[in-house]
Amino acid sequence: MRISHEAIYQALYVQGRGALRRELTACLRTGRALRVPRARSRGRGKKFVCPEIMISERPAEVEDRAVPGHWEGDLILGLGSSAIGTLVERTTRFTILLHLPRMERHGERRTKNGPALAGHGAEAVRDAIASSITTLPEQLRRSLTWDQGAEMAQHAELRIDTGLVVYFCDPQSPWQRGTNENTNGLLRQYFPKGTDLTKNT
Repeated sequence: MRISHEAIYQALYVQGRGALRRELTACLRTGRALRVPRARSRGRGKKFVCPEIMISERPAEVEDRAVPGHWEGDLILGLGSSAIGTLVERTTRFTILLHLPRMERHGERRTKNGPALAGHGAEAVRDAIASSITTLPEQLRRSLTWDQGAEMAQHAELRIDTGLVVYFCDPQSPWQRGTNENTNGLLRQYFPKGTDLTKNT
């Protein structure tokens, strides 16, 4: 007998009621009682994202995962603006975790147009990616797909530093970086929400 994953989820979310539902919810990896819809928003894009670097312009070789060197990335946020960056290679699923410590003067009032002191501002993320990815051979540094978060505002400098071409997903479309989202979900088992991520180096 074969059954699709969608049928299993429908049984868990529709039929599970009362105590059974609580027991089943605790077993789910996300721990959510309700499913989150994949709604596409037609919101405004970021100023630093132009049409030439959108995911639709990404080469076809990235989609079939035959050629290694294409990465997906994101941040895992924790307690008090702490964060860990994740880079996942699409072919091998090799994962790099980026340590993003808080900068000096974190918690003080921020000056206008000053750097983000939480450790996951554009400059800190660019430096962390560059220091990690440049240790790899050039053949394994082809492209990086990221969401439209402000932490990637210095993507042009990152490309100059590493040779890594950065592509951006459409707004509110995390499934366009499915490998990274799955990896982040697995990492959340070890770094649950509310964890201070600055303690992990």
